[in-house]
Amino acid sequence: MLFNSYEFIFLFLPAVLAGFFVIARRNPRVAVTWLVAASLFFYAWWNPPFVLLILVSIVFNYAIGSLISSRRGTPARTGHGFPLVLGVSGNLALLGYYKYSHFFLDTLNQVARTSWHLDDIVLPIGISFFTFQQIAYLVDTHQGRTDEHNLIHYCLFVCFFPQLIAGPIVHHSEMLGQFRRVSTFIPRADNFAIGTAIFVAGLAKKVLLADQFARIATPAFAAAEGPADLHFFQAWDGAIAYALQLYFDFSGYSDMAIGLARLFGILLPLNFDSPYKATSVVDFWRRWHITLSRFLKDYLYVPLGGNRRGRCRRYLNLFLTMLLGGLWHGASWTFVCWGGLHGVGLSINHAWRFLKRRPVNRWWSRLLARAATFLFVVVTWVFFRAETFGGALAVLQGMVNLPFTMGPRLGPLAGLVQGLGVRFEGPFVHTEDLQLTLYLGAWVAFVWLAPNTQELMGDVGPAHAYLPRTGAPWHKSGWLSRLSWRPSIAWAAVFGLLFSVCVLSLSQISEFIYYRF
Repeated sequence: MLFNSYEFIFLFLPAVLAGFFVIARRNPRVAVTWLVAASLFFYAWWNPPFVLLILVSIVFNYAIGSLISSRRGTPARTGHGFPLVLGVSGNLALLGYYKYSHFFLDTLNQVARTSWHLDDIVLPIGISFFTFQQIAYLVDTHQGRTDEHNLIHYCLFVCFFPQLIAGPIVHHSEMLGQFRRVSTFIPRADNFAIGTAIFVAGLAKKVLLADQFARIATPAFAAAEGPADLHFFQAWDGAIAYALQLYFDFSGYSDMAIGLARLFGILLPLNFDSPYKATSVVDFWRRWHITLSRFLKDYLYVPLGGNRRGRCRRYLNLFLTMLLGGLWHGASWTFVCWGGLHGVGLSINHAWRFLKRRPVNRWWSRLLARAATFLFVVVTWVFFRAETFGGALAVLQGMVNLPFTMGPRLGPLAGLVQGLGVRFEGPFVHTEDLQLTLYLGAWVAFVWLAPNTQELMGDVGPAHAYLPRTGAPWHKSGWLSRLSWRPSIAWAAVFGLLFSVCVLSLSQISEFIYYRF
C-alpha cells in the first residue's frame, strides 16, 4: 500500500489511528497488537504471501536475540558469539537469495562463460530495510546496548508501518521506549497537527515535485539506452532532473514516515538534512539517508577498523564500505560503481582535509564547495539511475557533447577542450532546451536556499533527537524565522490547500523509488 494513494489516506490511516486510541483507552497492550496487525495488513496489501516471510524473519531474529541475551557475559570459550554469527548469517542469506541470486549468477555466467539459469525471484518490498534493522538489533543486543523480552513489541519494532517499507532504519532503543510510555496511548492535538503538517509536506514533495521531475528524467535515460546520442542539454537536464526527482521522492517519503509516526506520538529519527546543501562529500553523507550512513559506519566501517589503523587503511575501509553500500542499493554493477565513486570521493575529501588543515569559511568558498559537491553528486547519480554501463556512459558523453557552434567561439582553447574528451557535435541551442535548463536551475537554487521541513518545524521537535543548525540564516536570529511552523489558522489554511492539490493529483499513482531497493 502506498502512502500516496486514496485507500491509504482515506481508509487505512483513519481506521488504524482511531482503532489504536480507542483500544488504548482500555488496554494499551492490545492497542500495540492492533498496530502490529495493521502493519502486517499494510505489508500484505502488495503481496500477501510475503507476510509469512517477514513473520519468519521476525521470529528467527527474536529467538536469536533472546539466545544472545541469555548467553551474554559468559566466557568466550563457551561460544557466546555463535548466536550472533548465526543471526547475521541468516539475515544476509535471506537478503542474498531474494536480492542478489540473479546478480551473482549472471556475473558467474559472464566470467566462466556458463549458462546457469534461475527462475524469476520476486523481491519482497522493504527487505533491505527490515533486514538491516534486525542485524543492528542483534549486534546491539550482543554488545549489551539493548534487548527485548516481548515478542509483540519486537514485531512492532520491525514492522511499524510508517517506516517498514523504506526506512528510516531505526535502533531498538529509539523506538520501543516510546511505546512503553503511558503518554503515547493518549491522543494529543499537537501530535495530530504536527504529524499532519509533516505528512502533507512529504506528500507534496512526492506528488507535486518528484513525479514531475520524473517526466523529464525518464525520457533522457531511456534515450541513453538507445542508438541515438544525447546532446548537451538533454544529458544535463536529464541528470539534474533525476537528482531532483530522487531527492524529493526519498526525502518526501521520509517526511511522510516521520509525520505518520508522530500521529501515534512516536518520533522517528531524521533521515535527510538538506543533502544538496553539502559543501563536501563527507558533509553529503552526513545529510543524505542519515540512518543508512549511521548503519554503514557503526556496523561495517568501524568493524573493518575505521580510522584506527592509519590513513591508508582508513581510505581502504571507506572505499570498501561504500562499495557494499552501493551493492545494498541494488543488484547491479552500476550501483557498485556508484558506491565506489563515493568511496573514492570520501577518501579524497578526508585526505584533502588532512593536508589543508585550515578550512576556509568565506561565503564564496562555501558556494564553490557546494557547487562542486553538487556537481559530483549529479554525475555519480548517472550510474545510480542508468540501466546499463552503456547508458551511463552515453549520458556522461552527452554532458560534454557541446553545440558545434561553440567550437569556433573558444578559439585556441577548442583544441585543448577536445583533448579532454569534449566534442562539438551537438545541435543549436533551442529555446525549449534553454527554458528547461533555467527551470531546473531555479529548482536547484530553491533547494540550496530554502529551509527544509525539519527547519520549518524546528520549534516543535519534529524528529527523534533533532538538533537545528543554529548557523542557518533562517534560525531565530534571521528574518526567515517568521516562516517557522506553529499551530495557527494561517498554517492550517496553507497545508489544507496543499493537501487538496495533492489529493487532486493522485490520479496517477507512482511508487517510491526506494521501494525497490
